[in-house]
This record gives sequence, C-alpha cells and structure tokens, in this order.
Amino acid sequence: MKVTVTVTVNTNAKKAWEAYTLPQHITKWNFASDDWQCPSAENDLRVGGKYKARMEAKDGSFGFDFEAIYDEIIPQQKITYTMGDGRKATTTFVEQNNNTTVTTVFDAETENPVDMQQQGWQMILNNYAKHAQTL
Repeated sequence: MKVTVTVTVNTNAKKAWEAYTLPQHITKWNFASDDWQCPSAENDLRVGGKYKARMEAKDGSFGFDFEAIYDEIIPQQKITYTMGDGRKATTTFVEQNNNTTVTTVFDAETENPVDMQQQGWQMILNNYAKHAQTL
C-alpha cells in the first residue's frame, strides 16, 4: 500500500532541497515529536549512494538507524530510494511562486497501522518544513 504525505514550504526549491538533503540540516528536523532526536545523519546523494540517519528517543529508551539506497536523483526535483526492508519511497519538489511543495509517497510496512505511519511521516515532514523556512 502506498501512503502520501505532503507539505508546502515557503522557500525556493534550491533551499528546500538543501534542507532536505544536507546532513547538518537533516539532524535538525528528522523526528516526529519533540521527545525524539536525530543525532547523526550521513547522505551520499547519488544513485547507489547510501542514506543513514539515527533516530532515537531523547531519554535513550529506544532508537534505530533508518537506512536507504538511492535509486534516482534529479537535483531539486526528485529522490527515489529503497529502504533496508525493500520498501520504496519517492520525494518530489515542485516550486511555484517561491514556494516548494514537497511530497513523499512511500510503501507502508506491515507492523504498524497505515494511519499511524502516515501521521509519523507527516509530522517529520512538518518539522522539515519549519526548519527549511528558517534558511
């Protein structure tokens, strides 16, 4: 099942792309709630390159590494990757009037309810938008 999340960022596609792809920015927004954090991120942004981000509860009670391999990169327009469990995700960047709509479509996993997954990914994307607009 495919799930879609989207947000419009009040910035151009170049800044939106940088906020989404540069590790020093990823660590500032890649978590769903304020009691979580992303202490580290690595991003080899090329086809066949690896993305890795550490996501963990601030109290240390739980954490995991999110990893993916890039399948397609079109700078400032599109990123497609395959996650470690074989699921795919595509994120697009569409600029209009100095605003950029960022949309991610991802394959749902089977362990958690789809609406919970959509909410979590949307909350992360909302954090991304808040950060991107500060650049």
